[in-house]
Amino acid sequence: MVIATALLAWKERLAGFSMGLTESELRSALLLAILAIVIYPALPRGAVDPWHLVEPRAAWVTVILIAAIGFVNYVLWKLYGDRGTELSGFLGGLVNSNFTVIELSSRVQQAPQTFVQPAYRGILLATSAMLLRNASLLLIFAPLVLLSSLPTFVLMLFMSTALVLWSYRRGQALRPASPATLKLELPFSLPQALKYGVVFLVLHVLGGLTQRQFGNMGFYTVSVLGGLMSSASAVAAAATLASQGSLSPSVAATGAVLASFTSLVFSLTFVLRTRHAPLIRGLATAMLCVALAGVMGLLVAGAAQPWLTQWAAQLARPAAGSHP
Repeated sequence: MVIATALLAWKERLAGFSMGLTESELRSALLLAILAIVIYPALPRGAVDPWHLVEPRAAWVTVILIAAIGFVNYVLWKLYGDRGTELSGFLGGLVNSNFTVIELSSRVQQAPQTFVQPAYRGILLATSAMLLRNASLLLIFAPLVLLSSLPTFVLMLFMSTALVLWSYRRGQALRPASPATLKLELPFSLPQALKYGVVFLVLHVLGGLTQRQFGNMGFYTVSVLGGLMSSASAVAAAATLASQGSLSPSVAATGAVLASFTSLVFSLTFVLRTRHAPLIRGLATAMLCVALAGVMGLLVAGAAQPWLTQWAAQLARPAAGSHP
């Protein structure tokens, strides 16, 4: 009754929003709901292979979660993305950071005199959104892994935010630029979902196998390669391996950070296409500062790891005198 009353009260806003939806966007929403409600319950529970590496339900949960995050952020981008290049870059980065960087870089080629500084800030915010999304995935799948990598993500986000604010204070733009018109993919598509699922499954299996055969360095190598394909899938694979006990939280945290580093560097390659030397130098310096902040965060996390391990053990230990 309360929900029905709320829907009636919001009918004008809901009607305006639904009229702005395209047929493809509505189909994407329905497809996401069907895959979550119909496919997920039909998948088998637990591992289906003798090595306990392939878990269909875990892989599908990852697909649905990443797609749902992208869908929600796509809606936010559609509602508020036209209010400024920086806001559009941040919301677009939550959907797909690489496509956002490509779109902003193409705008620089069209208007190099007025769009360089907004593109600089928009690209930095898009990469910051990628870091925030990866940290959110760790929080959902393996909170202890996020705890181990929290100094790294916090320092990287702080550095990128500080660079954006510094760019605002410098005020080098000649005149305000018009908001960027990003052309992002649909909020959800079956090929994109299958891509996330395949990448996650491959990284999950390879990460487990390389860690067993070659130790932590093998897993780190897989994480770096995974960051080139999909940092979200690589981070989710590291978190899932840690939640299953195949990796320690500290190793999984380092792998997630390495995947984020790789995505950070990979996004810079799209900026090279602009051939705008000041923008390339500025973003290369900014990305280097963000990466150095991440390295400092890794050192801080490593120094605090013994305390974090002890604290996690105390949480896992059942309370003394508790009843079964």
